[in-house]
Amino acid sequence: MTGWFSAFSAFCMVGFFARLSYALARSPVLPLFALYLGAGPEAIGLAVGVSTVTGIFFKLPAGALSDVIGRTKTLLAGLVVFAVMPFTYLFVQDYGLLIIIRFVHGLATAIYGPVAMAVAAEVAAEKRGEVLSWFSSVTIIGNLVGAPIGGLILHSLANAPEPSIVDFHHAYIISGISGVIALILGLGVLKADKVARSGDGVGEAYRNFISGIKEVVSDTRVVVTSVMEGLQTMSVGALEAFLPIYAVTVAGLNEFQSGLLWGIQVVSTIVSKPIMGRRSDRYGRKPLIVAGLILCAVSFAAIPLFKAFYLLMLCGIVFGLGEALVTSSGAALVADICKERHFGTAMGTFGTIFDVGHASGPILAGILIARLSYLRSFWIMAAIILLSIPLFVTQVKLEK
Repeated sequence: MTGWFSAFSAFCMVGFFARLSYALARSPVLPLFALYLGAGPEAIGLAVGVSTVTGIFFKLPAGALSDVIGRTKTLLAGLVVFAVMPFTYLFVQDYGLLIIIRFVHGLATAIYGPVAMAVAAEVAAEKRGEVLSWFSSVTIIGNLVGAPIGGLILHSLANAPEPSIVDFHHAYIISGISGVIALILGLGVLKADKVARSGDGVGEAYRNFISGIKEVVSDTRVVVTSVMEGLQTMSVGALEAFLPIYAVTVAGLNEFQSGLLWGIQVVSTIVSKPIMGRRSDRYGRKPLIVAGLILCAVSFAAIPLFKAFYLLMLCGIVFGLGEALVTSSGAALVADICKERHFGTAMGTFGTIFDVGHASGPILAGILIARLSYLRSFWIMAAIILLSIPLFVTQVKLEK
């Protein structure tokens, strides 16, 4: 048990440094870099979101590939992208090259994300919900601390009121160093990986690749469970984009308070996830997913009803708890349903739908808010989540 725990802790550290590297390169460094290059609001949004598009296209193939050639090779390929791509930003002189690099950089999480979850799901056995939640929480922490560190780098190194291209280079070099650390740790942790399996030739490997995808995506239970996570993530994406705007322009809060609202929600999720994962292992996945969807929908719909900071903070805490309930059980339920040899494909399917939901949230919220009030827009999105629950309950019959 001690050896297993030590190996898993090291694996979590790989995920932490990989996600830290990615977050350092993304926010707030990326939008400010795009602005420095002369990009307008729409172009900045594209620069931020294009890496999510990469995940939509490549997470499923990456997961399926790991079922064929093994987890170790696939994970190391993702870690190489984490380590190399931050340094390519040093060559960016125009917006067009930035978009290309962002799309390629998205391969890091597209390859590493679903395969790492597959590895965690396989080694967890009966503690799948708890282990996946711990692993996810550690990576969320990497994302959480990466943003302020990136901002601090730009702020502390800048000799002028606004950062110069040299200051952005410093930020991306540090991002690259974090990615290299993740790769070095990965080489040590993954070299003895026993999950990896080699194929019986190119033709057989290709047939296994295609059959795995067909088997997983044809399983309604896997798809519906993934859609539930995608719908929940849709609301997360909407809050990421519009909670700060609502807090400042409608509720009359300052920028620091608006940032605190998002931070409190994230902390609530991080703290709750391992606890909820343990509960899902003991009491079942479906009840927790249903409860989480309800909490997310209700707290999301309640936000436009309030303007006071502490009431909005309470909504954020409840939303974070609901997110923890859904995310601690969703991936674990998918792993419970699928056959073990298709774990990678299942997590790739899960991750693809997750990215679709996350990318569509700000877009749908923006379209609705442009035509309706915050209240009506948030209520419509909350209703979509609530109306999806009967589909989940009736279609997903089998659970651990």
